[in-house]
Amino acid sequence: MKKALIICNAGMSSSMIAQKVTQFFEGRDLPIEVEATTVTKGKDIIEKDQYDLYLLSPQVKMASENLTKSAQAKNKPLLNIEPEAYLPTEESTIKLAMQIFPVFKEDLKREKAEREGK
Repeated sequence: MKKALIICNAGMSSSMIAQKVTQFFEGRDLPIEVEATTVTKGKDIIEKDQYDLYLLSPQVKMASENLTKSAQAKNKPLLNIEPEAYLPTEESTIKLAMQIFPVFKEDLKREKAEREGK
């Protein structure tokens, strides 16, 4: 299971978006889980190294430099979510999923081959 974390301002809209994107991946049998937290907790969570990818919501770009340094120290990617991918619509859910999936694509292919004994 790959885990991504959305870091946003208050965590309410991002929690809903995280749930929709997780459901999108589940519906395609892709083991990717997306969760959400607030920017005030972001650095501490990154330092615990429990996620494979960090995503910044459009409204917290001001924290990008600090959080990027923390993610780099753990050798984890941190991406800025495109504003059009951060809306509670089906189209935006797909856009965000397509921003996340390429980060995990090769690992998921390798893990699947290992499970299948290839």
